[in-house]
Amino acid sequence: MPWRLAILSGIIVGLRKLRRLRPAAVIGFGGYPSLPVMIAAWLCGFPTAIHEQNAVLGRANRVMADRVHVVAASFPFARFAPRDESRVVYTGNPVRPEAVNLAHATYEPPREGEAVNLLVFGGSQGARALSEIVPAALARLPDEVRRRFNVVQQSRPEDIASARAAYAAAGIAVQIATFFDDLPARMAHAHLVVSRSGASTIAELAVIGRPAILIPYPFATDDHQTANAQVMSEAGAAILAQQKDLSAESLSTILLSMLAAPEELAQRAAAARELGIPDAAVRLADLADQLGTGRA
Repeated sequence: MPWRLAILSGIIVGLRKLRRLRPAAVIGFGGYPSLPVMIAAWLCGFPTAIHEQNAVLGRANRVMADRVHVVAASFPFARFAPRDESRVVYTGNPVRPEAVNLAHATYEPPREGEAVNLLVFGGSQGARALSEIVPAALARLPDEVRRRFNVVQQSRPEDIASARAAYAAAGIAVQIATFFDDLPARMAHAHLVVSRSGASTIAELAVIGRPAILIPYPFATDDHQTANAQVMSEAGAAILAQQKDLSAESLSTILLSMLAAPEELAQRAAAARELGIPDAAVRLADLADQLGTGRA
């Protein structure tokens, strides 16, 4: 079915169901499946809101941004902001309860000669570029620096063997897996994080308060990961490194400079925490209640 016909069909179904259900409010969280329902809610005159987790409005949310009553945002919008910015409410992006529980975890930067806990991950499916660049960058470090690292890295199944071999050749302790079900705890344990800059990653880094080197996924829609990383970078919480400009040599230089200034790592951790909104889920629930009772 052509996408326009699919959306039209979805709007018709949405109109029928919404008129039957008579909801107090309708809230969309982006993505094309939400678009027909949100259009139907707008046509019916129900109180409406959208939530955008990234620093760039997604395409479906972009369609509705100037039609809904409230736009709940995680960050200031880098592009495609609603025309009426008075309707934007900064709720933050909900994070896992495990991350919320670590919102007050203290951060102690590694001092000279101490172990450095490095966490590397590239989204839910890992990232080949990180599995190649990070081990090579660490291998270039001076011996006295390299042997301090304890690395935890998420990699795709097909990248694990080569990444593990690269770390072994460099004499670096590493734990590699395709998935960690305790990632917030590992984030809290890390002195430094190297990762992509998806919305959930940014939200948890901010709530837990950890410094990072952010390497945006270069093929993300509307380059929204770069916009997310810029929020952290401009706040002083992270270093933004574009993948096309990154090499093992340049990343090793960044790592050396960060480790040489433990007080700056602590400042970056504090800056990240300033951006964190641990109660984002509560704020969104309150917004839904206010919208449904006519107080929004």
